[in-house]
Amino acid sequence: MAISTSMSKEIRFCGSVDEAPSQPRAYVIAIELADERSPNAYVTLDCRTLIRDLAAYREPNSARSVFELMITLVPFVLLWVLMWAALDAGYWIGLVLSVPAAGFLVRLFMIQHDCGHGSFFRRRSMNDWVGRVIGVLTLTPYDFWRRSHALHHASSGNLDHRGIGDIDTLTVREYSALPRWRQLLYRMYRHPVVIFGVGPAYLFILRHRLPMGLMRSGWQPWVSAMATNAAIAILVAAIIWLVGVGPFLLVHLPITLLAASLGVWLFYVQHQFEDTFWEHDDDWTFQEAALHGSSHYDLPGVLRWFTANIGVHHVHHLSSRIPYYRLPQVLRDHPQLAAVGRLTLLQSFRCVRMVLWDERRRRLISFREMHAVTSVTTWDEAVGIHGVCTENLNPDVMVMEPAKDGVGIDDAGPLNRARDRRIFIQ
Repeated sequence: MAISTSMSKEIRFCGSVDEAPSQPRAYVIAIELADERSPNAYVTLDCRTLIRDLAAYREPNSARSVFELMITLVPFVLLWVLMWAALDAGYWIGLVLSVPAAGFLVRLFMIQHDCGHGSFFRRRSMNDWVGRVIGVLTLTPYDFWRRSHALHHASSGNLDHRGIGDIDTLTVREYSALPRWRQLLYRMYRHPVVIFGVGPAYLFILRHRLPMGLMRSGWQPWVSAMATNAAIAILVAAIIWLVGVGPFLLVHLPITLLAASLGVWLFYVQHQFEDTFWEHDDDWTFQEAALHGSSHYDLPGVLRWFTANIGVHHVHHLSSRIPYYRLPQVLRDHPQLAAVGRLTLLQSFRCVRMVLWDERRRRLISFREMHAVTSVTTWDEAVGIHGVCTENLNPDVMVMEPAKDGVGIDDAGPLNRARDRRIFIQ
């Protein structure tokens, strides 16, 4: 059985956990991908074999890492100085320069991110100290962030472990059960102006000054936050002493705000896309959450470079110790991975309206879709609007046949995603 997706790929389901009882269910995802250039050539993804193969890419190259650091840090400093020097010629010149400067600051954050995973240098001490220094520039306490980010990797896509290092996401049922004023708060939180504008500024400038989420987790998060704050204060005081308060704010504030918004946008589209993965604890598996709950954000080359290949996020979640500069090689050696969770730049803008997880249909939906579904009072009406459910030849897989509007609804109730991955034809 093969169903064409919106990205001109095919996903073929070929079995279930019961067919391979000797293997852990987390690894038997039973997925085959057909590249659009060779529609008859299917390649099976076996997560256990894949993770073992990915271990070969985990070794960092110290010389390459130092080179990557230098070609990111030096241009950032030069652009900062150029923006300051251009203030006399006109502020608009500086604002133009703030765009690439923000791009380099985002790239510095990605290097800090790799240091947090221990993947940028061989020695942990080198990773940690480079990460701490960069954290002063990115306004991110490194040790605190590393711990909270590790929790994100350990629980991404788990409905029972939300709240640390992720975008707050409610299910349709949870949202519907809220009082009206709390629904309004969630709508405000999910508004693009808040989540990509006000929110990033609050996150990096204010929230990171305290170890929020880990305030009762010992002294280490506090030391990380306070030491970073002290270093930031010293650096800011030194720069203000050299250039003055006004020039400092005119130069650094737009860079920081733009970089923060870009960073939050990247994190958003890496997990907040329509066919992402969310599951309760009993049915959650790390491998499936990594492969299907993280997107492959297929950006143009220049943007891919500035974002340090973080768009290859599904591979990163499968094996976070791979340095970012080796991720493109993973896709070249394993081309079947390129189609998994693929989002283009244009497609990613549609993710903004995906705000609620529909547990019945197994996808993120918009507020408008939620109201359309909840307005249907009987199953007969749902069938009339959305289509009918038919059994496939494989008894473990139930597929929705498209109705006139091409939309399917699942009437089979909760499903075991480790056993099969239900498809909704769009």
